[in-house]
Amino acid sequence: MMNFNTVTAALDWMGIVAFAISGAIVASRKQMDIVGFVVLGTVTGIGGGTLRDLLLGQSPVFWVREPAYLVVCTVISAAMFFVPRIPESRYRLVLWIDAIGLALFAVTGAERALVLGSHPVVAIVMGVITASFGGIIRDVFANQSPVVLSYEIYVMAALAAAGVFVSLSLAGAPRDLAMACGLAVGAGLRALAMRFGWSLPRYTKN
Repeated sequence: MMNFNTVTAALDWMGIVAFAISGAIVASRKQMDIVGFVVLGTVTGIGGGTLRDLLLGQSPVFWVREPAYLVVCTVISAAMFFVPRIPESRYRLVLWIDAIGLALFAVTGAERALVLGSHPVVAIVMGVITASFGGIIRDVFANQSPVVLSYEIYVMAALAAAGVFVSLSLAGAPRDLAMACGLAVGAGLRALAMRFGWSLPRYTKN
């Protein structure tokens, strides 16, 4: 059986790949050049983890310690530039890929914080930051409204994923089981929200 460090690393890589692809697809919608693809794909892939490491006092940040993360984001983003155009459904593809990355990063971000001895509440917040900050940078760079500030269930899905993982970990559940449950809840909630149009209530002046 894989130990939890190996599982965490595998999930981290999956999240990096998923977010890099989502960033590159946004670049394709904006008809950017290959540099734009690389920039959006890379900041989406490493943005959340970078802020997490800075807040947790981890210096240098993860991609400086392991440049392979940066290389993979660059290669994947550049490769996406040469992929044949996807029809208008590409935006839905971004959302589905983003949902996978969201859940992966929410769990691995929370797990990394727990390993460093952070308070459970801080660990959950770190999971949310890891999952959402890269998407914020991507959307700002692409000159579009960040999805985390919309009424869609996005941050709540990351919060649910990180919260389930941390709660089960504190309850003594095996780490791989806690991670699997967190992933399932986060990705499942986001997928159901997209499928059925669920959203948080919006503020009204009435």
